[in-house]
Amino acid sequence: MIDDTHPLTDGVGLRPAALGDAESFAEAYTRSRAYMRRWEPVRPDTFYTVDGQVRRLTGLLADRDAGRVMPWALTDDQDRVVGAVTLASIERGPFRNARLGYWIDVGRAGRGLATAAVTRVCELARDGLGLHRIAAGTVLDNTASQRVLAKCGFELYGTAPRYLHIDGAWQDHRMFQRILHDGPPQG
Repeated sequence: MIDDTHPLTDGVGLRPAALGDAESFAEAYTRSRAYMRRWEPVRPDTFYTVDGQVRRLTGLLADRDAGRVMPWALTDDQDRVVGAVTLASIERGPFRNARLGYWIDVGRAGRGLATAAVTRVCELARDGLGLHRIAAGTVLDNTASQRVLAKCGFELYGTAPRYLHIDGAWQDHRMFQRILHDGPPQG
């Protein structure tokens, strides 16, 4: 289930990210660099290269194999990356929690793709990973992302001052969570 391709909408599917996606990720990040700047950490120019994406994906995939992260790519019908969703800081035991991050290519933004992807990842987190809770944060003025989270069943539970270093400064974030189920931890 986790390793399958899941059709979403608009000719786009969700599948696990792979090292072979490095070139496509580099192209998508480069296309969307100015658009995403307000919501991303400052990144070195090398991040936007194929080599930079190979390094990033190598680390993500090692963390995936250790059970700490689950990275997905959103790909079009030509298998080009048009976004990503990542569950990070996956914790097992009694917490069963992960942090959610996602982005959509500038050319696909505002079409419901983020909502479809986050909805599907929440299902996979519950049914495939056995998670109880997913947390997410947005900078205060990222109202589009806040709408996505609300549509996907996340609830606002607070504001974290100077939470992440985004766009060159420590930024306050609105904090959201979604409880996926109330059953006991499995496995």
